[in-house]
Amino acid sequence: MVVHRRKRLLTHVIRRFILHFAVTLMLALASIAIGMWGYEHYEHLPWRDAFVNTAMLLGGMGPVDKPVTDAGKVFEGIYALYAGLLFLIVAGVMFAPLIHWVLHRFHFEELDAGK
Repeated sequence: MVVHRRKRLLTHVIRRFILHFAVTLMLALASIAIGMWGYEHYEHLPWRDAFVNTAMLLGGMGPVDKPVTDAGKVFEGIYALYAGLLFLIVAGVMFAPLIHWVLHRFHFEELDAGK
């Protein structure tokens, strides 16, 4: 009976992991779009340079081009803070199914030990 529950739980965890991955992928794509728009709008960078700067900030490396305009500096600062927060959110959302599964395994072992 316990093996059946574990198999069902593992299938559930895999489904949830795929769902969480899809959510974080959509969040990352939306963040890239926002960053590219900001760099194009405030710094007047071509889309390729806007993508590089956005990807570098989201990756934690820092921007490639120094901001020139005051509005660009403010945008870059706010976007850098957002990128740091996004990293923590994505890590939490991605690891949530795994941590949940580990907690269930501890619970099942306690149930097995009690019998």
